[in-house]
Amino acid sequence: MSASRSSQRFRHSKLSLFVALATVVAAARAQLSPTFYASSCPAALVTIKTAVRAAVLLDRRTAGSLLRLHFHDCFVQGCDASVLLDDTGNFTGEKGAGPNAGSLRGFGVIDTIKALLEALCPRTVSCADILAVAARDSVVALGGPSWTVPLGRRDSTTASLSTANTDLPSPASSLSTLLAAFARKGLSSTDMVALSGAHTMGQAQCQNYRGRIYNDTDINAAFAASLRAGCPAAGGGGASAPLDATSPNAFDNAYYGNLVAQRGLLHSDQELFNGGSTDALVRSYAASPAQFSSDFAAGMVRMSGIGVLTGSSGQIRRNCRRVN
Repeated sequence: MSASRSSQRFRHSKLSLFVALATVVAAARAQLSPTFYASSCPAALVTIKTAVRAAVLLDRRTAGSLLRLHFHDCFVQGCDASVLLDDTGNFTGEKGAGPNAGSLRGFGVIDTIKALLEALCPRTVSCADILAVAARDSVVALGGPSWTVPLGRRDSTTASLSTANTDLPSPASSLSTLLAAFARKGLSSTDMVALSGAHTMGQAQCQNYRGRIYNDTDINAAFAASLRAGCPAAGGGGASAPLDATSPNAFDNAYYGNLVAQRGLLHSDQELFNGGSTDALVRSYAASPAQFSSDFAAGMVRMSGIGVLTGSSGQIRRNCRRVN
């Protein structure tokens, strides 16, 4: 077989896999409905929104934390609230995985929302749906776009530490690794670049950008120098830094302008604008807030349909931290 024919078959195989995954995600999403709680818990959405707004007013970082919780949930065995499960004597959850340990925040906000909803509508609103709606409301709270959240997810009774360690992209990921990670979830390259715009809010720990500010060459020199004072080259610890130094407390398209200026905080951020296939899209988002907002909202709806449990699958947890 010729090399070119082999390459064509490989590309066709990858395309077929992506189409199959996208079909599965679409089928799962079709079982969800934005009016799922209209009769069973009509105050569900306003209850979540009010609690999220209150939490973000107290600490604006909470918005990024809640959005990240939803992402870290969906990329590990689907949007099923598995990320919220605590370890027990005979159960290992995902909170101790490398990408999660010591960095995931916002669990208390979800606990508060769940307690409110259990008082209003016992055993009705899933933790997985709370995560999806809270992510949307967090974006809106910082001035970002809104979107209609399909509802009806149920909660898992399992979690996967190993999948959390393998499927969540690393801050050191290359562009090809990022594209592959999203493709495995049925998400396109456009989805990947748009959803990376979540880094317009939130912070990262020194350990996650230390290698970039000391070793990478595709970084603005003054930007790197400004970060080194709070993030020593050797040893642990160090400060945290905003993922978007331009407007860390607003959801906007400044993240992409930062990438064009070689001011991406994480190595994986700058990979989106580093001479590769996604450069043009980064420039488009940097120039058009409307295009970014539209693509981000569409990508969030697609991501929130990954591997959902519906119908009689899973359960409605009474406490998001443990199975019933």
